Amino acid sequence: MDDREDANPIVVLGGGPAGMASALSLHTAGHPVIILERYREARPAGNILNLWPPPIKALRAMGVDTTDLGAPCHTTFRSAGGHVRADIRIPESVTAEFGGGFIGMLRPDLYERMLAALPDGMLRTHQEVVSIHDGGQDVVLLGLADGSTIETPVLVGADGIDSMVRAQLWGASEKRDHRLHIIGGYTFEPVPSAEKGEAVLTHDREVQGSYTSIRRGAEEGFQWWVLEAWDPSREPPADLHAHALALAGRFGGALEELVRLTPAEHEQRWPIRDRKPLTQWSKGRVTLAGDAAHATSPYAAYGAGMSICDGYFLGQALHGVDLADRRAVEAALVRYETPRIPHTTAQVQQAYALGQAFHHAPRPLRPVRDFLLDHTPLLQKQVGERSPGEIIAQLDEMGAGITSPALR
Repeated sequence: MDDREDANPIVVLGGGPAGMASALSLHTAGHPVIILERYREARPAGNILNLWPPPIKALRAMGVDTTDLGAPCHTTFRSAGGHVRADIRIPESVTAEFGGGFIGMLRPDLYERMLAALPDGMLRTHQEVVSIHDGGQDVVLLGLADGSTIETPVLVGADGIDSMVRAQLWGASEKRDHRLHIIGGYTFEPVPSAEKGEAVLTHDREVQGSYTSIRRGAEEGFQWWVLEAWDPSREPPADLHAHALALAGRFGGALEELVRLTPAEHEQRWPIRDRKPLTQWSKGRVTLAGDAAHATSPYAAYGAGMSICDGYFLGQALHGVDLADRRAVEAALVRYETPRIPHTTAQVQQAYALGQAFHHAPRPLRPVRDFLLDHTPLLQKQVGERSPGEIIAQLDEMGAGITSPALR
């Protein structure tokens, strides 16, 4: 039995990637911690996923088994005709250490690995928090739907885009609708024309069509997605598969065949929304992580990854901190959020801008946009060169581990 079990635990609200990562990191940092999940299980809100090296490093530091978690991929942005507009070249030393530059996987597989790493009793399901009170003393008081209460020295709101913790701290805020939707799916059927070990992101004048290698155990396959402008007042497509296939048909080849071979139960649609970034996450003994702090468009390809890294840096910040010392806790939460806010804000805003540029540019400007993307290094500099630099900087910032932060 862990000798920390009898101590007053840190409470993490939400059992998604941000919540599990926060709990695992805080546990690694030496603190007792529990996760309160309102549903009967921690369940993935999606089917497809990609991770860059920083979250892989974070997962390893938390004790999550990342061996063969997904398929390592090289990433390119291309025109509909196949011209490479941006090539994301991750240094070989990084890809060798972390099993690839861009890891394609299925979201349920990540959940399975993270759940397996949780100590017994850490995850508590059917626990709905309905009230939060931080009276400026030694604990935060949580009221649960069943009438019980829990006291905690630190509350981490990892409860998603509709976070009650965020609303409690900073008030209600409107969701920002990107007026886009994405349909994604996966198949393990063989498609010889699909490029193994690649993440191919292709655009025509209006639609993004993309696919990425994935791996599940010994099985190798592909995930895919199509993304287009969509008025949120419209009803979703009546036949999701037929609609996705029509969009993939604009690109033909491997993407169209991948969609054709995907069974309906492996497909999903979701509208793209976020909330405008906050300039502060923490107040008193309460802070935020993951989508509660920075819900992000999939154009960042980094939403789950940022959430996992939030947990890593939170554990670093609270390592060695006396949780009974309110000032020490508050200072630690400031240390946690100070470097994370500019990093995540930049990712959220860039993802929003890319979505608008590719799908909501005025029609007469689209040929000009595409000419610039095909005949200038604009996208290569903005994405192809910037992304590897940010990845390397993030790895350096992470230091040697949760209990061994980098000097800043």
